[in-house]
Amino acid sequence: MNYVITGGAGNISKPLALQLLAAHHQVTVIGRSEANLKDLIDAGAIAAIGSVEDVDFLTKTFTGADAIYTMVPPKFDATNWKTFIATIGANYAKAIKASAVKKVVNLSSIGAHMQEGCGPVSGLFFVEKELNELSDVAVKHLRPGFFYTNFLGNIGMIKNMQIIGANYGEGSLLPLANPADIASAAAEELLSLSFEGHSIRYVISDEKTTNEVASILGAAIGNPALPWVNFTDEQTYGGMLQAGLPDEVAKNYTEMGAAMRTGEMGKEYNQVAKPAFGKTNLEDFAKTFALIYNS
Repeated sequence: MNYVITGGAGNISKPLALQLLAAHHQVTVIGRSEANLKDLIDAGAIAAIGSVEDVDFLTKTFTGADAIYTMVPPKFDATNWKTFIATIGANYAKAIKASAVKKVVNLSSIGAHMQEGCGPVSGLFFVEKELNELSDVAVKHLRPGFFYTNFLGNIGMIKNMQIIGANYGEGSLLPLANPADIASAAAEELLSLSFEGHSIRYVISDEKTTNEVASILGAAIGNPALPWVNFTDEQTYGGMLQAGLPDEVAKNYTEMGAAMRTGEMGKEYNQVAKPAFGKTNLEDFAKTFALIYNS
């Protein structure tokens, strides 16, 4: 089979590409820099150097593929982040139609049912919408939970303030996902290509309350009493600006955190049968978290 993977050598795209290569398939990886793709090229991948903002480039690269994996790369300097995400979704849809690709696995997120009010995830609402308008293309939307790796952004807070927190809500139950588990789910879908129509697959590695997150990560770094502190939206937004994040990013992440706190982000996920958890629970990830914390 001939696969095209977007996302370069990212935390999901790289292990996904390696799994497809290990199964002896042809894999083309889209990235901005050949140097960043060196490990994948060495493993046998074909590099396609270009931008997902270029529809002609995408069309050329997608042509001849049996299936593709789509994801919207982060763009922290976007003046309107949601619009950027939606635009990339439209680019993918145009290129898929023009190249006659018939199978797509798309990285989305829990909360992508929210057209408004969920920060960057509301941008993914429009990506799903664009792809779902391709009536003759089978699309599997992967909707993972909150990435474990997002907690690495709290290391500075823990070291400097001896707390961990956000505006997600104290005691809130968080569906969580390990990027490696997402890659495995994507590989499973691409290797079988058994999906038809437009469907959703939730990818969850664990579920923990915010207080449990604090306890588990705290124990891993030798601070089992580490408290979770619930911040207001204003405190969260201000803290992100102080940390140097652009206003557009801080605004969107704050909005997403509020949607997690109110339960709106997980509303659709909570209405479906819970999926089997992935291989890596939070306690497993905590070991990696501790290594990075102590490095």
